Amino acid sequence: MTELDTDPAAPPELPLAGYTVAVTAARRKEELGALLDRRGARVVYAPAIRIVPLSDDTELVAATRRVLERPVDLVVATTGVGFRGWLEAADAWDLPLVEHLRDARVLARGPKARGAIRGGGLVDAWSPESESSAEVLSHLLSGAEGPLAGRRIVVQLHGDPLPDLVAGLRDTGAEVLTVPVYRWVMPEDVAPVHRLVSAVAAGTVDAVTFTSAPAAASLLTVAEELGRRDELVAALRDRVLAVAVGAVTAVPLEAAGIPTRQPERARLGALAREVVARLPERDPVLQLGQHALQVRGHAAVVDGRVVELAPGPMAVLRTLARRPGDVVARTELVGSLPGGGDEHAVEMAVARLRAALGAPLIGTVVKRGYRLAV
Repeated sequence: MTELDTDPAAPPELPLAGYTVAVTAARRKEELGALLDRRGARVVYAPAIRIVPLSDDTELVAATRRVLERPVDLVVATTGVGFRGWLEAADAWDLPLVEHLRDARVLARGPKARGAIRGGGLVDAWSPESESSAEVLSHLLSGAEGPLAGRRIVVQLHGDPLPDLVAGLRDTGAEVLTVPVYRWVMPEDVAPVHRLVSAVAAGTVDAVTFTSAPAAASLLTVAEELGRRDELVAALRDRVLAVAVGAVTAVPLEAAGIPTRQPERARLGALAREVVARLPERDPVLQLGQHALQVRGHAAVVDGRVVELAPGPMAVLRTLARRPGDVVARTELVGSLPGGGDEHAVEMAVARLRAALGAPLIGTVVKRGYRLAV
């Protein structure tokens, strides 16, 4: 038995075949799900948050009127959808927000915010490479935009109150006005996210994707409320891959001790490609005689052919694949069966497994057990 140095043997157009990937996004979840589905993944949707726009909210009206009271020196736009929504809401209320902000230095936290600034008829002055609020704060504290004391700074919020950014700016003596364009709340239907917590704890999903820090924090909060936070964290540290769209999104996960994978660019397409790159590489491709075998989440890839398996045969194959070439006793295989069973149940699972794989990969060692046929 050897591990191949090549990529997994699944068809290249379906690199995620056999894997289950969860999507926690509220916005654009269908877009991300389609990207994963086209690559062969079984997609589970479990929005962990819900976006509540404040276009008709008195809080947003009041914040906008405070901004209009006196000239503004600096504006920090944190999200494209939020900044664009704010300008559109002000226009609907006949408030001259764009004209009021023309003489201000407008900073964009990332390219989407930069696009919204330009789309609104304003000029973006600077944006950080990391697309993080922390780098925005460092830039301002460095004096790159001049002294901050006594200046009026507007920070467009994106559901997160950004306490570090706001407090850091206020400590300089600046007048900081926060504009809550929308907020994150729990989804109206919490059943999907409850099911996701159970699935992650049970290891029946292979990866969970996160596109916002509030969604990551919400999943941890739900698990805490269910009394399963420790199970969830343990699974995400071990067998379930956590993939965040960027460093900002990963903050609540990293704070809980959960390692994350992140694409180089914070985009949905890059996030999907990161899942494609990271999931199959965790499962070695085994060379068994003339046959290649890779054991995935709910399927095996045999000589490039994806074979979906029932839970019982899948559990037996996964146990055998952990120790390729070694004999695994029937009693040990009994313990691996979901829901338990007996030696007869193991024999039935092995028979179904052999029939499904269609190749002589499972050997019987009389009176001892089974092994992958090296």
